Amino acid sequence: MTRSAVIGTALVLALASGTAAAQEATYNIRTLTPESALKAAQAALKSCRDSGYQVAVAVVDRSGLTQVMLRDRYAGPHTPKTAIGKAWTAVSFRTNTTAMAEMTQPGKPASGIRQLPNVVMVGGGLLIEGGGSIIGGIGVSGAPGGDLDDVCAKAGIAAIKDSLEF
Repeated sequence: MTRSAVIGTALVLALASGTAAAQEATYNIRTLTPESALKAAQAALKSCRDSGYQVAVAVVDRSGLTQVMLRDRYAGPHTPKTAIGKAWTAVSFRTNTTAMAEMTQPGKPASGIRQLPNVVMVGGGLLIEGGGSIIGGIGVSGAPGGDLDDVCAKAGIAAIKDSLEF
């Protein structure tokens, strides 16, 4: 092998290893656009309204930061904070809050989770997933039960589901 061939091979290997190192040091994530978050929140709000419930709806990104918060005119004053907490809890624990509420009942091994700040262990907080990844969460508060909050949250996700899959 000539000297220039050895140098060329070494250069290619050095560049390839630099690229590999850069790929290991960073990653790409998917998150909701503000438009998709708003569309999901509006659909969830409409679903609850159509059922006669006045609610608040929050959509958070995959890191739990609030992107959208809507409160219907007669929803209780506690509902915005609760909706945000439900969405945040779902994303933070990567589990819908209805399942979390069951897993964290008093006397169960995970019951201490309920004592953490900002955790809301009531149904109505769902993960928003697309392409095999968690991309956000939606929380609904104000229907007469967490199971009914779940129904409205599911309607919000359904409104954007087609745009999430690729």
